Amino acid sequence: MNFLRTSVVFSALLLGSGAANAASYCESGNTVKFAGLDWESGSFITEVVKTIFEKGYGCNVESVPGTSVVLEHGTVTNDIQVFAEQWLGRSDTWTEALAAGKVVNAGKPFVDASEGWFVPDYVVHGDKERGIEATAPDLKSVSQLSEQKIIELFADPEEPSKGRFLNCPSGWSCEGLSTVKLKAYGLDQAYINFRPGTGTALDAAIASAYSQGEAILFYYWSPTAVMGRYKLLKLEEPAYSDDCWKDLSSAKGKHDKACAFPAVDVAYGVNTEFAKAAPELVEILSKATFPLNEVNATLAYMVDNHLDGAVAAKNFLKTKGDIWGEWVSPEAKAKIEESLK
Repeated sequence: MNFLRTSVVFSALLLGSGAANAASYCESGNTVKFAGLDWESGSFITEVVKTIFEKGYGCNVESVPGTSVVLEHGTVTNDIQVFAEQWLGRSDTWTEALAAGKVVNAGKPFVDASEGWFVPDYVVHGDKERGIEATAPDLKSVSQLSEQKIIELFADPEEPSKGRFLNCPSGWSCEGLSTVKLKAYGLDQAYINFRPGTGTALDAAIASAYSQGEAILFYYWSPTAVMGRYKLLKLEEPAYSDDCWKDLSSAKGKHDKACAFPAVDVAYGVNTEFAKAAPELVEILSKATFPLNEVNATLAYMVDNHLDGAVAAKNFLKTKGDIWGEWVSPEAKAKIEESLK
């Protein structure tokens, strides 16, 4: 089921159920359970929507912790109702659930994001202000990562005969995809596939290497504070194709070739039964698209001030009513603003 068809089904659910069901859903004491996403943008967006539902529409809300895979399964079974940052085309579980009509994509939290394999820009171009000389001035592409001098440049501290690729934490969809890519590019024997324990640990490793002017090879994505704070260079990959990506992203694929990540398409993932029961709430999600520059600015604010998603969400709601006010009814907007005083 493609995104267009899913959107048609989603619209039909809203029209067929009636907005009044949303009030009864929350007034009946039902709890809207959100996937407890532990990366910065996912946490921030989740907290904004939770607050809107709770303060604007009187809903009981809750975040359920877990890995992406576990939380996706929970959304499929309606143990969780809202997965606020679902990266489409990354998960067999989600794709199959969409096709089966068990979940729907309800709007986009942001657009124009990207992802890939990165190195600090100073590795290729140097940094005169910091006195850093380029250590790999010809590096442009993942195809060069198999060269011995490049492997040595990104040497693993614990096994220096191999390079280190800094992956996502285990359980994240991007971890599995980059692991498959390492194999498909023939790099799995030359590089240690290092998985940090948390997203915070991933960011800390990048920050540490960058502050010391060290060479580091890693997966990353936007919108994030890291992408906004550091000058990074994305390595070129073979052009994306549907066939290549279908093989890479399937557990049953051959995984004998790889290509660039597809254009990022992110949605609010919701359980279908919830969409039928609370259409007015799901309609809010269909409107709740954050400007990408606002997300990046908020994430940098979170990192610089050591804040969590809940605090950042409160600041956003206090200062950006012109943005989120368009997503909700006037009555709900007034209730939310009153709750923030």
